[in-house]
Amino acid sequence: ERKKKKKSKPAFNSIGRKIHERVIHVLDEAGNDLGNMHRADVIRLMNERDLRLVKRDSGTESPQYQLLTGAQIHKEQLRLRELEKANPKAGPTLTKELSFSSNIGQHDLDTKSKQIQQWIEKQYKVQITIKKGKNPEEPEQKME
Repeated sequence: ERKKKKKSKPAFNSIGRKIHERVIHVLDEAGNDLGNMHRADVIRLMNERDLRLVKRDSGTESPQYQLLTGAQIHKEQLRLRELEKANPKAGPTLTKELSFSSNIGQHDLDTKSKQIQQWIEKQYKVQITIKKGKNPEEPEQKME
């Protein structure tokens, strides 16, 4: 089965000629307000100026779109990508748990310490439990 990726917000892309609303609010490539226009007029303007239409704000009564060149769209996509990299999403912190005996061999201890180091570099929380070695005088499952 294929798993579909969930998009939290729409991508900054040209919508082409698929304008679902009849009347939209339009900004030109310089950001100047062109007012409310019929979708047929917007398509004609796109063809005349060789521009693409990008959705800016859909929350208002007449949704806001902007006419941009392909280079402007690309530049804005790069800027948004850089912002996303600069502000990584704060996901749930994962905890790794490791338990071993106090009479562990040196090689096993080295291997486990390397694993712990890798987890810390990946910013996991690491919980280590060390059990006492078996001693006939003490209960078996006593932990420190």
